[in-house]
Amino acid sequence: MAETYASSSEAAGSKNANATDDRLRLLIERIERLEEEKKGIADDIRDVYMEAKAVGYDPKIMRQIVRLRKMKPDDRSEQDMLLETYKTALGMA
Repeated sequence: MAETYASSSEAAGSKNANATDDRLRLLIERIERLEEEKKGIADDIRDVYMEAKAVGYDPKIMRQIVRLRKMKPDDRSEQDMLLETYKTALGMA
């Protein structure tokens, strides 16, 4: 009877390991799909910047605008004040 118990215990452990392995595999596959989607989106964004450049816009400035628009207004104001302070200190204002 002890052997039967050990065998069923090992089988249960094996099932748990398989379930864990399957879960891990599924999670990794999801990450891989999302990484692929992210690459596709990054390519689309690059294409938009190329299109903007083709019609005369400066992609570098557009990237700065996108970054600024992501910021909270208070954070953006603080950054602007610091930039002006540094420019003044360096005689650039």
